[in-house]
Amino acid sequence: MSTIQPVILTADQDVLVAFYTELFGAEEIFRVPEEGLAFYLGLRIGDTDLGLVAKPDVETGAAPRILLSIGVDDVDGTLARVEALGGSVDSGPNDMPWGQRVAHIKDPDGNAVNLAQPVRGG
Repeated sequence: MSTIQPVILTADQDVLVAFYTELFGAEEIFRVPEEGLAFYLGLRIGDTDLGLVAKPDVETGAAPRILLSIGVDDVDGTLARVEALGGSVDSGPNDMPWGQRVAHIKDPDGNAVNLAQPVRGG
């Protein structure tokens, strides 16, 4: 488990599980309770854990107070799949002066996510 783990509160875990699984290859690694509707789902994306907590009264698109930055092999290819999976594209992709290609998206709950890819060469 990571020392710091991002956790998203969501009214619709199924939608976010599908989004993070299809877009980033997330795998469920932990569930509470183990059977039936989950209060907490632990997902693994690469070497990082992401938690999803069921909270029925959370408003979709409420002011973001967390930003996930997720490393991908191909920002452009990943970006092309976002809307089909229920997310939205805010901007990008752009090559940044610090050596990353970055696009800004939102997941289906309106959480801000950066797609980041190292820029080769330079």
